Amino acid sequence: MRNIYLFIFPLILLFSCNSSEKKVNDKQTIVNDNKIHKEELVYKFDLEQIKKRGILKALTVHSPSSYFLYKGKSMGFEYELLQNFADKIGVKFKIVKVNDLDEMIYMLKTGEGDIIAHGLTVTNQRKEDILFTNHYNLTYQVLIQKKPNKWWQMRQDDIDDTLIKDVTGLIGKTVSIRKESSYYQRISNLVKELGDTIYVDFIDGSYSTEEIMKMVSEGDIKYTIADNNIAEINKSYYSNLDIGTQVSLSQRVAWSVRKDSPELQKAINSWLKGIKRSGYYNIVYKKYFKNRRQFKKRMKSDYSSLRTIGKISKYDDVIKKYSKSINWDWRLISSIVYQESRFDHSAKSWVGAGGLMQVMPSTAKELGVKNHTASENIRIGTKYLNIIYNRFDKVEDSLQRVKFTIASYNCGYGHVLDAQKLAELNNKDKYSWENGVGEALVKLSQPKYYNKKGIKYGYVRGLEPYNYVNEIFERYNIYKDLVD
Repeated sequence: MRNIYLFIFPLILLFSCNSSEKKVNDKQTIVNDNKIHKEELVYKFDLEQIKKRGILKALTVHSPSSYFLYKGKSMGFEYELLQNFADKIGVKFKIVKVNDLDEMIYMLKTGEGDIIAHGLTVTNQRKEDILFTNHYNLTYQVLIQKKPNKWWQMRQDDIDDTLIKDVTGLIGKTVSIRKESSYYQRISNLVKELGDTIYVDFIDGSYSTEEIMKMVSEGDIKYTIADNNIAEINKSYYSNLDIGTQVSLSQRVAWSVRKDSPELQKAINSWLKGIKRSGYYNIVYKKYFKNRRQFKKRMKSDYSSLRTIGKISKYDDVIKKYSKSINWDWRLISSIVYQESRFDHSAKSWVGAGGLMQVMPSTAKELGVKNHTASENIRIGTKYLNIIYNRFDKVEDSLQRVKFTIASYNCGYGHVLDAQKLAELNNKDKYSWENGVGEALVKLSQPKYYNKKGIKYGYVRGLEPYNYVNEIFERYNIYKDLVD
């Protein structure tokens, strides 16, 4: 829902244009009151606790620059930096996708995430609530407006005559922005500076800046504001947009943490200094904000979560077909396929396994496969998964049973049986991957464990299937998050 408000100088009066908008105003007041009353619920968790937990929870946005899925692979500026930082402090990281940007700071303060890994403009108002890291970029805000129809046939002077080329041109106009954004704060300041009226059309917090720019390009709204780096890369795709009118001075952009996480802030600052010195930061920044050809390629691809089609690979239909036949989520099978072959049907392993699901020749022969098409490879791969799954009939929890099945697909059914036996010998839960079997499988690479009485299949490079299962499920959770 969007609500239009009017700024009048010298007093800023926010009033609704109809009764339904007044109701939304009341709701906003209630939300703000709740934030005040829940101060005592602020979550306390700093670097030491994160390291003990082993997971860094990062709040970020699904957008062309921050975090998205492309051809089955998780990508994004923030995503890659998070990978690097998590490795630096020795933990894994988990993306917590923010669906409403207006709630991002509240989500941080109440512990849904440990860090906001999203480029927030540093403002005094935000400093009251959160700790900013050292800034990693300088940018400035620009007006986003649509060029006239058939602009490519016009002279530049004629195009300019239809556009706002100075902030004074915003007087009496309506700008569409999110309420909790720094863009809204800038409009508030512009009203004071200009001494006149600007209308504001509030866009729902679920829309990213990139999505709002698209709305301008398609003519759904007239004007919005964006940081210049975001505007520049998106203009390469939305060529009918003009981004040449600057509306602010340079501003700092940074990540942020809770006020009770000073050690995490220090760690991020130290890491930022290091990656800037090494050149790694510049490589990642150019990849997502400067490489226009790759940006347009991703934006146009059907296999990008940035589009609404919701595809992972060109094999989605056949994966869905055979996943349904064994009653597994097709996105989980897709994650297995990505792990095995990166969706490359021509891939072959050093042991002779081949195709999308890296089916072993002996397995294909056993199941009577002669035609090694992509479709047959997935059919046999899923059929083999189902055969293994049925062998674990004593495992009552279906999720644990699936994890045992996937581990067996990687290292062999017998080794997983050994891991169950070893877990039992160590007084661990032989029916739980997390609380017994996964850890036992890793230990089976050591003689003192694989030579134990009752262990039948001997040595296995257990860390490989352990990581295999965990990585598949990490990717599966991302697929579930980004693909219907």
